[in-house]
Parts: sequence; structure tokens; C-alpha cells
Amino acid sequence: MSESLTILIAGCGDVGTTLGRQLAADGHRVYGLRRDISKLPPEIKGISADLSQPDKLKLSLSILSSCDLLVYSAATSAPGEEGYRSAYVDGPQNLLSALPVTPKQIFFTSSTGVYHQDNHGLVDETSPCQPTGFRGQLMLQAEQQLLQHSIPATIVRFSGIYGPGRNHLLSSVLAGKVAPESPTHFSNRIHRDDCAGVLLHLINRWRQGLPLEEIYLASDDCPVSMQEITHWLAKQLKVTVTEHHLARRAGSKRCSNARLKATGYEFKFPDYRTGYAPLLPGPTEP
Repeated sequence: MSESLTILIAGCGDVGTTLGRQLAADGHRVYGLRRDISKLPPEIKGISADLSQPDKLKLSLSILSSCDLLVYSAATSAPGEEGYRSAYVDGPQNLLSALPVTPKQIFFTSSTGVYHQDNHGLVDETSPCQPTGFRGQLMLQAEQQLLQHSIPATIVRFSGIYGPGRNHLLSSVLAGKVAPESPTHFSNRIHRDDCAGVLLHLINRWRQGLPLEEIYLASDDCPVSMQEITHWLAKQLKVTVTEHHLARRAGSKRCSNARLKATGYEFKFPDYRTGYAPLLPGPTEP
């Protein structure tokens, strides 16, 4: 398949826009659906719509005469349970019902929050998922709904996304906060540019007629303890540590990207050092 495609990116935010730029540069027709389309670059054709409003959504999508691929990359607009349900469970169903044409393939951006493991062990796509919180439960429900749909779907589970504009950890360290020496807490991350890169890579595999798994775990090569990364950042930023505390994140696990890398994907930022270095002032140290 070498012809250009019509691709709809639903929830075209930071990751979706980065992906959309690359797809448009490759000659594809890219539509970006979001509530506020004023921030979209000109190469992405904006569709102003709210995924929680089925009737208005159908009207907005009526401009589409074809849709080869649907990339669902929405983010919740509210932190509570209803916000998550609206964005991830109801949103895809509303969108698929409103589309005037049927996509040939769906890519859905999920989260490693579906994993419940808390023993520092390695998890992959075959690991059991028994989340106890509503975020993981609703995301897992969304995955299962799409995998049971008649349209082929590929789920991409991203770990913690960082990159330009995502400064929570940097801000914490700049305020003098680092993780305590114990207990050990492993975390996993992926740069924003690799999120888009992974999606582009899998889309190109689909275009070439190569097989796709139902689920890919997308995280960099370096699961790392919060102690290691926060102390490294403090050293680079030359801040005085005043507090050994960080809010405990859900679970402590190490995410394997072996399935993804077996497809030939090469990370632009394979670890936190290469990823954070461009975000920091001045040269970095080992």
C-alpha cells in the first residue's frame, strides 16, 4: 500500500499533533478532531467537535468522505471517574457511531495504568491486568471494547509521557524535592516524540501489510527507580535538595518493550538521560 491515506486523529493533542505533522509530511490527508482546533498546524485539517456529544459529533464528521485509519488519542478533560468514562469508554463508541465511513484499522492509545503489579517485576503484553483504581479499570474496559469490535484494532499502552511542556517532575526537583532512598519505587517513561514515532512505525507496518499484534507496550529501554532519576535531575539542575519525598505513583514495575522493538522500532530517546538532556539548561553530566 503506497497510496496516500485519509487519517483521522481523534483527540488531536500533543502526541496526536506531533504524529499528524509527520503523517502529513509523508503525503497523507490528516484530520484532527478536538474541541479547540485553533492550535492545530495548517497541515492538519481541524474538525471541531466534542466526543461526548454524539449528535453534534455526527454533524461535524459529515465532511469525511473516506477514513482509512482512525487514531484515538484523546485525553480526559476531567480527572474523576465520569471524565475517564466519557473520554475512554463512551468516546470511542460515540465516534464510531458518528463516523459516516468505516475505518479499516483503529489505533488506540492506552496506558500502562492497566497493570496492577507492585513488586518491581517485569511486565509485558501478556502480563495479567487487574487494576484496582477506576482509571486502570476504565482504560482496560475501553481496550476490551475495541478489541471485540468488528474493525481491527491495535492498542498501544504508553508509560509515563514526558517531553516539552510536560514539566511536573522537573518542577518538583527544581523545588528541591527528590525521592527518598527507600522504599525503592520503579517508574517507566516514554518521550512525547517516541509516542508519535511508535504510532507512525505501526501505521507504516499496517500500510506495508505486515502483521500487527493486538497490544503493544510502549516504554523506553530504561525502567528506573524514582530515586535514580530525581537525584540525577537534581545534579544536572544544581539544586539544593530540601525534601526527600515524592508522591507515590501507582504500582512499582518495570515495563518491557521487547515486542515493540522486535518489529524494528528504534527509540529516539532510549532512556531518561537522552530524553531529558534537551530539556535542561547547559550540558549534562553522567
